[in-house]
Amino acid sequence: MRIPVYLAAFTALLVLSITVRDADARVFDPETATLSNGMQVVVVSKRSAPVITHMVWYKVGAMDEPQGKSGLAHFFEHLMFKGTEKVPAGQFSEIVAKNGGQDNAFTSSDYTAYYQAIAADRLELVMKLESDRMRNLKLDPKEIETERQVILEERRSRTENRPGARLAEQADAAFFMNHPYGRPVIGWAHEIRDLTHDDIKGFYDRWYAPNNAVLVVVGDVDMADVLPLAEKYYGSLPVRDVPDPVAWREPPHQADGTVVLHDRDVTQPSWSKRYLAPSYLYGATEYAYPLQVLAEVLSGGSTSRLYSSLVVQDKVAASAGAWYSADSRGPATLGFYVSPAPGKSLDDAASAMEAKIADILSDGVTEDEVERAIVRLTDAAELAKDSFQGIARTLGAAVTIGRSAQDVEAWPDRIAAVTIDQVNEAMRHVLTDQGALVSKLLPAETSTQEGETTGKGKS
Repeated sequence: MRIPVYLAAFTALLVLSITVRDADARVFDPETATLSNGMQVVVVSKRSAPVITHMVWYKVGAMDEPQGKSGLAHFFEHLMFKGTEKVPAGQFSEIVAKNGGQDNAFTSSDYTAYYQAIAADRLELVMKLESDRMRNLKLDPKEIETERQVILEERRSRTENRPGARLAEQADAAFFMNHPYGRPVIGWAHEIRDLTHDDIKGFYDRWYAPNNAVLVVVGDVDMADVLPLAEKYYGSLPVRDVPDPVAWREPPHQADGTVVLHDRDVTQPSWSKRYLAPSYLYGATEYAYPLQVLAEVLSGGSTSRLYSSLVVQDKVAASAGAWYSADSRGPATLGFYVSPAPGKSLDDAASAMEAKIADILSDGVTEDEVERAIVRLTDAAELAKDSFQGIARTLGAAVTIGRSAQDVEAWPDRIAAVTIDQVNEAMRHVLTDQGALVSKLLPAETSTQEGETTGKGKS
């Protein structure tokens, strides 16, 4: 059989650029490569079913938007389906569906990603489709206006009509004093309305390029299957001059704050408190792994410290827990939340949570809590091996923000090496006595004169 020219031409590239698999790989056993134009490629071979997940990640998110132009990154989550000369508007998803697949996209502050789940023998098809819209997107003014209205309606339904979402948005904006993590990923409504055709085209031309993208393929393939096709479709696209991301820094948080939202639709009050924290790439990065263990100690299921004490034992809360994620280009947050149990007030629940935070700071965590948290976390990593899309998301997010596939592979070992002293040191580094933000979600205030609902929620 005659070997295709592109396959022969890149045999040497395949040999030279694929990262040798680590014999001690612990999680997904990825192969990595870099195309001739700088596009990164990550492949995980999973032969359990003849299907693949194909994802293209762009190293641009809401934090990269120009000041006053919020919503641009998310706008492209919609516009990328509006067609090229080769694939008219609406046909991208239709072609994927006709071939038995599904497709979608998502945006965050750190990145934007597009994916298809489809039969493995359709890999070339989805590469052809995805690479076409990487550089050949038609930005028709009528389509832009249509999608603008769709996005504004999405914002109304997902944020403006949901008290909890409105509070979260206001809390983010109040918490981050300088970093663009304080701007909503979907954008502020008034700025979405004001985005021009030039704003949108400029954003596409600036960021949508192969040298600013990561290809992740997981499923019934290996790098030998993927790399020649990737070079044919993505590698043929020209390199563009992509600007360096702004190195945003957050100044020290020195003053505590409180954000309160009253709304008539609130039936279950809630309270939360958040602290600025390091991530894998920001701040005191040595604390990222211990903080993950701490979050698991505090909030890892029904036997975790906060749930078992506040909900099960003291019965002061209907729900209670903590959150932390290290996967971000910028600063992370360590936060606590609680909702009161029936018959208890929000002040009761909040005071109980504050007392638990004080206890944790005073006494630290225990050796047994740390050991059990590490077991739960490493067990979860083992279970993650079964999800094609989960694998693609984990590796794609890591590589896109500037980490490596090897960092992901080393995660179980690094978590297992965390000690009780490291957890307590990280906790005390973050849970300082200044700079926290409290959020309260409450029912609408009522008038004592007529008993009518008043306040700051919807009328």
